[in-house]
Amino acid sequence: MSSTSSLSSILVANRGEIARRVFRTARSMGMHCVAVFVEADADAPFVTEADEAVRLAGGYLDGEAIIAAALSTGSDAIHPGYGFLAENAGFAAAVEAAGIIWVGPSPEVISSMGDKLAAKEAAVAAGVPTLPSSDDPTADDEVGYPILVKAAAGGGGKGMHLVERPEDLAEAVATAQREAASSFGDDRVFLERYVARSRHIEIQILGDAHGGLVHLGERECSIQRRHQKIIEESPAATLSAEQRDVMGESALKLARGIGYRSTGTVEFLVDETTGEFFFLEVNTRLQVEHPVTEEVTGIDLVREQLRVAAGEPLGYGQDDIGFDGHAIEARLYAEDPAAGFLPATGTLVAWRPADEPAVRWDTGVEEGNHVGVDFDPMLAKVVAHGPTRSEAAGRLALALERMHLGGVTTNRDFLVATLRHEAFLAGDTTTDFIKRHAPATGSTLSTTTTRQLAIAAAMWLQGHNRSAARVLDRIPSGWRSARMPAQQVILAVGDVEHDVSYRSQRDGSFTIHGGHLAVVHRWSPDELDVEVDGVRRTVRITLAGDPAGDHLHLTGAGTTTSFRVVPRFTVPGTEAPSGGLVAPMPGRVLEIRAAIGDTVTAGQTMLLLEAMKMEHHMTAPFDGTVTEVRVTVGGQVENGAVLLVIEPDEVEGQGD
Repeated sequence: MSSTSSLSSILVANRGEIARRVFRTARSMGMHCVAVFVEADADAPFVTEADEAVRLAGGYLDGEAIIAAALSTGSDAIHPGYGFLAENAGFAAAVEAAGIIWVGPSPEVISSMGDKLAAKEAAVAAGVPTLPSSDDPTADDEVGYPILVKAAAGGGGKGMHLVERPEDLAEAVATAQREAASSFGDDRVFLERYVARSRHIEIQILGDAHGGLVHLGERECSIQRRHQKIIEESPAATLSAEQRDVMGESALKLARGIGYRSTGTVEFLVDETTGEFFFLEVNTRLQVEHPVTEEVTGIDLVREQLRVAAGEPLGYGQDDIGFDGHAIEARLYAEDPAAGFLPATGTLVAWRPADEPAVRWDTGVEEGNHVGVDFDPMLAKVVAHGPTRSEAAGRLALALERMHLGGVTTNRDFLVATLRHEAFLAGDTTTDFIKRHAPATGSTLSTTTTRQLAIAAAMWLQGHNRSAARVLDRIPSGWRSARMPAQQVILAVGDVEHDVSYRSQRDGSFTIHGGHLAVVHRWSPDELDVEVDGVRRTVRITLAGDPAGDHLHLTGAGTTTSFRVVPRFTVPGTEAPSGGLVAPMPGRVLEIRAAIGDTVTAGQTMLLLEAMKMEHHMTAPFDGTVTEVRVTVGGQVENGAVLLVIEPDEVEGQGD
């Protein structure tokens, strides 16, 4: 029988945080780590941390090139991570045919479970309840509304659309098919009954090639947007002991029936009203949210994957699995919750997790990295473990609040608002949580606090200017031989400007226009210990410049506030014309549904934009007439680009 000692080198056929995650465990087991990468990832941390890295000309879906890279580097095994080729049975079979160890279940199991329809059939055969569904996209009468259109070969929310009216079905199916083909190379979709008030529960399973099979408890992944998980936890918030036992046994029964080995999850939907549970799918790979299971069980799932792949038995049974405390994971995304969670791009000019509280950061980025549209916008998974659920939630929220983060719009404040929401803390975490409770999409600082932070930013800036001075750098800021006007800096947050005029006093303090007093206790290039109106804070600060002017990203009072330094003299620039429909993110134009001269109504879809393999409908903001179309089908557009121009209809009673 082989053992992990026979695995001396591993190639990870993936990128970002999951590549780093696998490398971390593989290195601890004494393995040589090989990465593959594309041009967009040439400077990514996972590439520089690998012992070797092979450039891919054809991308992460080029299985033939990945296998060639494994052979040329002498890799014993290939770990697929998640996404890309992780659930591609053909790739798994090709890896094994090349004499390389595949870290995952057999190609046959991947094939049967990767097809959501075949997985449902296996669940039925195992006696596990399933939701009404049909592989006929026109069989809505058979399934019943509301309906989810889902990709047969997909996951991660791609190719998934909720339909509540028969007249919307055809377009939802067409959109899902395009997204499925783009993401998975398979445009098959099916219909499934949608349960509005439900909980998404998944059971982590782990099996070996010797008949050993256990489950490692459940995870609840009900907090979702766009049918994608953003907060996961273990154990589930409100699952009863009876439900836990029955679902765990159902998962093992299904896994035994298909001869499962390696890690995987059996996913269920629990009806909040009736308590019934229904099989959803089997994920034949490591899940994004696997760290919460590791935190409560103490079992390294990547290590177990590698042991099983090398032929080792688990060496323990179900009764040997213990559970300790509660773990919660939040997915930190580059996206704008206030704009419907649209993906965001930019450069991470500030990226510094706080030292305390101690939480787990699984991330694929570092300060200075550019976030583009080539891949999923997840920046990090942040995981907190505590003796109780409330402690884990509080620890996670505080870690997010104290992180210094700037340059890219993220969902950080939304995650904090969710974790601190009384409904979340009470366990009211059904899949419609965001719709029902609408957590704040941004920071909610008071006017007073924002003003204090603006003063702190001005105090840091005066110290920065003095430290950068080439002459007279030891003279106090603002010193004059005669009485002169106060120093002034204008700092803007969005459309709100803060005029900070200040004078340096003999005792080193500063008086600020409006009756404020500031005392700088300690200044450094990236921190400031400052007291404003008797309130003392240590804030973290990054100064970054871009074409729109200098920005100060200041972390304090539970969030990062980005101040734009308003220049004294501005150079006029181009502006979007009145009535211009602009791109909310970089992307590719898939379809244009309006022409010059068309009369349109508010909410009507003008064009389809593809970004990160998801389709986004750009709609008319008001009734009017199209006067310009500035893009073409297939063309790439940048964030903020004018797509078309609509002349609004005149409103009665408001003319001359």
